[in-house]
Amino acid sequence: MKVVAPKSFTLEGGKRAVLLLHGFTGSTKDVKRLGQYLQKKGYTCHAPLYKGHGVTPEELLLTSPAEWWQDVVNGYNHLKKLGYEEIAVAGISLGGVFSLKVAEEFPVKAVVSMCAPIKRNSTDGLFERLYNYAKIYKSFEGKSKEEIIEELEKLKNINRESLNGVQEITEMTSGGLAFIHSPTLVLQGSLDDEVYKESASYIHEQVETDEKEIIWYKESGHIITVGKEKDKVCEDVYEFLNQVEWIAS
Repeated sequence: MKVVAPKSFTLEGGKRAVLLLHGFTGSTKDVKRLGQYLQKKGYTCHAPLYKGHGVTPEELLLTSPAEWWQDVVNGYNHLKKLGYEEIAVAGISLGGVFSLKVAEEFPVKAVVSMCAPIKRNSTDGLFERLYNYAKIYKSFEGKSKEEIIEELEKLKNINRESLNGVQEITEMTSGGLAFIHSPTLVLQGSLDDEVYKESASYIHEQVETDEKEIIWYKESGHIITVGKEKDKVCEDVYEFLNQVEWIAS
């Protein structure tokens, strides 16, 4: 069975724009619900799909974090080209790291970082995430158990150079948190792994803005945008963005 790949999307709303960023091995599906919610509230949302994502894990490993970051930059510029002067950014997991990096390097009205692994100190968890993604993807393709086992074994031997790049970008972003002066919202699932929970508190402490807040979701794990408290996440992001001093009405 052919798996239909997700795509980048733009949801036209009002004059206020939000760049939405998905995570590693994730896709724009992870931020689609949030985008639709914000659109109904008068925001225009754009979510780029990074190269190598939404396709086979083997294809993903042929791309690099530098290319994914370029997709993020292109997404920001896409909103600029459409005429949006005021842009906020919100991301989940690696997208949360990217959202912080956008706030460090570009003018943004506000930044929302969700479950961002800024304190990750190795690539171990990244391959585990890719491996789990591979199992699910190959199952959706309709492959036999034997085929899946064989292909997963081959995956273990594929060059993992791109994963090192993820660590480098994360460390660079962590070192630049003090350059973030935009209003910042940190969202974190309480049932997530320890590295993400440590990261949430660290981000909240390190960003150089008085307008910052951290919210914990007691019944949520990692991808909080599609989890048990997804509706509350949408409401909290909207409420935060609505408190920002936008020029555009």
